[in-house]
Amino acid sequence: MQNPFHIIRKLYQRQFSRRTRDRLAQYALLTRLNRPIGIYLLLWPTLWALFIAAKGWPSPGVSIVFISGVILMRSAGCVINDYADRKIDKHIARTKDRPITAGRVSEREALLLFVGLCFTAFILVLFMNLLTIRLSIVAVGLAALYPFMKRYTYLPQVFLGLAFGWAVPMAFAAQTGEVPLIAWLLLTGTVLWATAYDTMYAMVDRADDLKVGVKSTAILFGEADRLIIGAIQLLLVLVLLLIGRQAELGSIYFIGLGVASLSLIYQQKLIWRREPADCLKAFLHNNWFGMAVFLGILGDYSFT
Repeated sequence: MQNPFHIIRKLYQRQFSRRTRDRLAQYALLTRLNRPIGIYLLLWPTLWALFIAAKGWPSPGVSIVFISGVILMRSAGCVINDYADRKIDKHIARTKDRPITAGRVSEREALLLFVGLCFTAFILVLFMNLLTIRLSIVAVGLAALYPFMKRYTYLPQVFLGLAFGWAVPMAFAAQTGEVPLIAWLLLTGTVLWATAYDTMYAMVDRADDLKVGVKSTAILFGEADRLIIGAIQLLLVLVLLLIGRQAELGSIYFIGLGVASLSLIYQQKLIWRREPADCLKAFLHNNWFGMAVFLGILGDYSFT
C-alpha cells in the first residue's frame, strides 16, 4: 500500500507549479510556520483565558475561532515584524537570511500577506459578539505597532506582551460577553511573562543590536538583566497565584503553577552566563511553563 504522505506530496506537486511551490515555501518561512514556538507562546495564555472564562471547557466554536486566530495573527505578526526590520535584519547574524531582507520575498508581497492574514482573522472574529469584534481592532493595531517600537523605546518586549496578551480580554468577551477584573489580571501576567522571555530572546542578539542601534529591554537592563528578569518572573508567579484565588481554583492548579515555577528557576540557570545559545534555550523553554500552567487549569476544572 502506497504511503499516504507520498500521495499527498504528488498531488501537491501536480496541483502547483515549481514557482508557486517556491512562493508558498517562502511565505511559510516568512510566517515562521517552521518555528512554531511563537504560536505556542501566544496559544497558552489564550487557553488559560478561555478555560477560566468558561470555568471549565469553553464553547467549541469559540475555541476554534481563537486557536485559528492565534495561528493567523502570530503569522501576521512575523510578516510585519520582518517588513519593519528588513533593513536591520541584514546586519544581524541570526536574521540576515530571512526572506524579505534576503530578497526572496518582495516588500509588496509581504504587505499583501500581512493584510490577507489579518483580514482572514477578522472574518473569523465576525462570528463572535460585538464586544469581541471591537477588541479585535485593538489587537490588529498592537500587532502592527509592535515591530516599530524597538526604534523608539527600550521596551518593545512590553509591547509584545500587550500584543500577545490582548487575546485574553478578547477570550473573556467572546465566552462571557464581558471583560471582568480577572481578565485584566491575566493580561498583566501575560505581559510580565512575555517581557521576561522576550528579554531572554533579546539577549541572544544584544551585541548585534548595539551595533545597529536597535533598542530592547536586554540593552536597557544591562548587567542587571538576570536580576530584573528574576524579579519579573516572581511578579508573574504572584499574579498567577492571585488569579488562582480569584478564580477559586484548587490544589491541582497550584501544583501546576509550582511545576511551572521550577521551570523559571531552570531558565535562570540557563541565562546565568549570558551565552546566546543558552539564552535561546531559556526562551524556548517557556513553552513548558505555559503548558504547565494550562495543565493545572485543565486538571483542576476536569477533576475537582
